[in-house]
Amino acid sequence: MTEDVTEAGGKTRLYVAGDLGANMAVTLGEGQSHYLLHVLRALAGNRVLLFNGRDGEWLTEITQASKRGVTVNCLKQTEAQIPAPDIWLAFAPVKRTPSDYLVQKATELGASALLPVFTRRTIVSRVNEERLAANAIEAAEQSARLSVPQIRACLPLDKLIAGWPRERRLFFCDEGGDAKPLSAAARGTSGPAGILTGPEGGFDPSEREMLRALPFVTPVTLGPRILRADTAALAALAIWQSVAGDWS
Repeated sequence: MTEDVTEAGGKTRLYVAGDLGANMAVTLGEGQSHYLLHVLRALAGNRVLLFNGRDGEWLTEITQASKRGVTVNCLKQTEAQIPAPDIWLAFAPVKRTPSDYLVQKATELGASALLPVFTRRTIVSRVNEERLAANAIEAAEQSARLSVPQIRACLPLDKLIAGWPRERRLFFCDEGGDAKPLSAAARGTSGPAGILTGPEGGFDPSEREMLRALPFVTPVTLGPRILRADTAALAALAIWQSVAGDWS
């Protein structure tokens, strides 16, 4: 009798980089093999869900569980791959725990790419991109998402803007001025988009002036209150999700 390998919240789902398809054998990495064998006590014959962001989600069966690692065989596709919403989140990184939390929740909310950006008032001077990627993978595994957002290298704001695709509308969360609510500005938006949120101390006046002068940037507000940096990023994604794009 076969059994699904379970953990808190339901069946075990793992992200893999390799291809998935009918009857394909997949050898899991050292970390995933250790997790299955020594944390979940998985055995040959147990079943695990895999996804890679391209081929949908697949039910697999463990065919080898030994010191050499875990190999599984793809049995059937359980979810077809669907396009992820094309929404980027550019954010000024904050202290480690909030950044971890932000990446996890932004993944759950469907961001397709996460772009840390250094502004003049950003307190954090270094970003551990591998840690952010690990948080994104774990969040995708646990939230039934079929893809993992890209983690881009951290850039100064001027370089981020210089390389920003002009066809991608950028909603700049501006805590001051006469900006429209994001819910109104983004309603009915189609095509690629991005959201930019600032650091704990907000954007420098010169940065706000530069951003507001760009034709592909739309300054927006999230409401009458001043939000924490991590709260603002997630609130913006939630608002965008409710009024724009296809989040099926």
